[in-house]
Amino acid sequence: MTTATALSRYADLPALIGLMEGDEKHMGAAHSTLDVVWVLYDRVLAVTPATAEDPARDRFLLSKGHGPAAFYAVLAAKGFVDVAALRGWTAFDSPLGHHPDRVLVPGVEIGSGSLGHGLPLGLGSALGLRAQGVRRPDGAAPRVVVLLGDGELDEGSNHEAIAVAGRLGVDNLTAVVVDNASSTHGWPGGVAARFAGEGWAAREVAGRDHDALHEALTRPHTGRPLAVVARVRTR
Repeated sequence: MTTATALSRYADLPALIGLMEGDEKHMGAAHSTLDVVWVLYDRVLAVTPATAEDPARDRFLLSKGHGPAAFYAVLAAKGFVDVAALRGWTAFDSPLGHHPDRVLVPGVEIGSGSLGHGLPLGLGSALGLRAQGVRRPDGAAPRVVVLLGDGELDEGSNHEAIAVAGRLGVDNLTAVVVDNASSTHGWPGGVAARFAGEGWAAREVAGRDHDALHEALTRPHTGRPLAVVARVRTR
């Protein structure tokens, strides 16, 4: 694991992203997720560089893996990744690729980028932790939080996972959907209604409001998985 960095504040994230030079950042995707990822790692998730391999850690799965610049910046700010590694991202010998790789990057839980995989993997992880009876030091079940884009919900695999999680009451699973109105067809009643209709606790907040995100992510939702729809407009 890496050591703490002086660039460790939310205000430092643009500078950290700026270290990742090149034209393949998917900057719209990166910046739409920046606030959500920061709030999760700064105020919600029970995971640190020291506990990144602990079975009782909380888990964050970036299903929206084709825009990882913001994720890498937050991992660097929180000490999972050396800041110096950001400068060489996507180079031949860099662990930081266009899609995050769980084998190469500390703190990354899945290799992602092919849309539609993260929520099914998160559901499986949450069910596995529940079956094993794993508990954090505070007695709670480890949380599995999956970050998706609204356009990614066009993938059928997500709908299967939404249905199963709701019916099984997998309350240690959280889906955060960054809604930047990029889905092909949209959702009748909005994205939150899609989850609520399958038995999830569904909340909708402004995706740049850190206090609102924190409240939505931490308010109890016993017996049901949680969906937080973070509205972000990038165009």
